[in-house]
Amino acid sequence: MSRSMMPDLTALQAFEAAARHGSFTRAAVELNLTQSAVSRQIKDLEAQLGVALFQRVRQRVVLSSLGERLRPEIERLLSDVERLTLRAASARDVSGHLTIATLPTFGSRWLMPRLPDFLSAHPGMQATIISRSGSFDLAEAGVDVAIHYGKPVWPGATCSFLCTETVLAVVAPGLLADGATLPGTMPLLHLDSRPMLWPQWLAANGGDMADGFRGHRFDQFSLLIEAATAGMGAALLPSYLIEREIAQGDLKVIAGEPLDTDQGYWIVVAEERSSDFLLQGFTAWITRQVGQGEPAASG
Repeated sequence: MSRSMMPDLTALQAFEAAARHGSFTRAAVELNLTQSAVSRQIKDLEAQLGVALFQRVRQRVVLSSLGERLRPEIERLLSDVERLTLRAASARDVSGHLTIATLPTFGSRWLMPRLPDFLSAHPGMQATIISRSGSFDLAEAGVDVAIHYGKPVWPGATCSFLCTETVLAVVAPGLLADGATLPGTMPLLHLDSRPMLWPQWLAANGGDMADGFRGHRFDQFSLLIEAATAGMGAALLPSYLIEREIAQGDLKVIAGEPLDTDQGYWIVVAEERSSDFLLQGFTAWITRQVGQGEPAASG
């Protein structure tokens, strides 16, 4: 298809505004145009596509059935153009850019306090941090490197080992009986994606696995940490996520053996970019950071 046949961006903006407002007049006010200019752009767009996009109903204009089908695609296209424009504007005086996809709690509690160290070694570099869980197409998402918990499987990408994970049983001080080695009858707090952690911990510490399924459930470690500090029950948490709470006395470790999980953390880079100098530098840096302490955590 020749690009000369593609609709003009201003016509697509007129379509989106008119569809949202149900009015050419209100769309014109938003776009700082005249009503006749918006009407003309819509008419030209319809002529170019060979279809009717709007129908007049009383004092309003409503989308035709085809207009309804096209609207989500046009909205996505305009959003992509807006993001491209903002990214270009923010890139002034920037010597490089790195987009990092990180597990949410890993990003907020472990990566953010350490990332200034990496940025200080790369003056002029701009970082974009997004929260993502699970695998996805790195190129399609515009991501340079991702932090992944699980097995080293990611289509079209290379996974480099970062660390293993050790979790501790912790509880708010007010719930911990002197010398307690098991959570007893107190509620257990679970991460939805790790339903077997408590049964495994209890089995390793002389308890009954069947007791490990009761309690409350959360979909992220960050919520689990807040619930534990609020005294909702005992939680199994990766030690690196709760350094602050343990140091301040907000959480106490229940006596017992820590639990090593059977999966690990991985640095994920698209196969075609595995030799990229900046990504190699980030991989080396984050590996050194992990080597200075215990493993971080997902969630």
